[in-house]
Amino acid sequence: MATFPVREADIMALAQSIIAGMTDNPDYPSPPLSPTELRARLDAFSGSSDAQASAQSAAQQATETKHADLEELIAGMKAMLHYAEDAVRGNDAKLAALGWSGRAPRTPHVPQLPGQPRNVRAQQQGEGSIILAWDEAEDGDAAACYKAERRSLNNGVWSAWQIVGTAVSTSIALSGQPCGNTLEYRIIAINSAGDSLPSNTVTAVL
Repeated sequence: MATFPVREADIMALAQSIIAGMTDNPDYPSPPLSPTELRARLDAFSGSSDAQASAQSAAQQATETKHADLEELIAGMKAMLHYAEDAVRGNDAKLAALGWSGRAPRTPHVPQLPGQPRNVRAQQQGEGSIILAWDEAEDGDAAACYKAERRSLNNGVWSAWQIVGTAVSTSIALSGQPCGNTLEYRIIAINSAGDSLPSNTVTAVL
């Protein structure tokens, strides 16, 4: 059994067939519409379909024109506002007359202390030497450099921390270290704001 078409082109083709068939075969008594009436309806639909296509094309062209005009308008407005900002040199009252305001002054960056170095470890050690490595901090400002500090255990008493080297990367090789004593090492990050909290310590006997 035939099914009624869905696509407009197929509907129009079927209408043409019905009109032609009814015109060529007068054996159908009293149809609800004459071929001429059906032809009028087909022509009406065809005309409105063409008008819609023209309107859609015109609407698309109008939309593209509108967007182009908007871009031109925005470009002109920005040029005028940039000119005005330079011309009045921060006079917000004059800019306000244009419905605009001056550029916000740049907020200078206030240096923050570097974060605490992490996971300090001895990568290699030997008689009187040790290589330390660590991970960068997860917070704070970036470090400009690092300092390695050492203390030693003598007769059950820890000495004061003393700086034994500096590095600009996250490792340092230290030589000439005391042998036979228990030593502890730590790393401190440094930048223009000051020193970070000390890292974890590494214990070694060289």
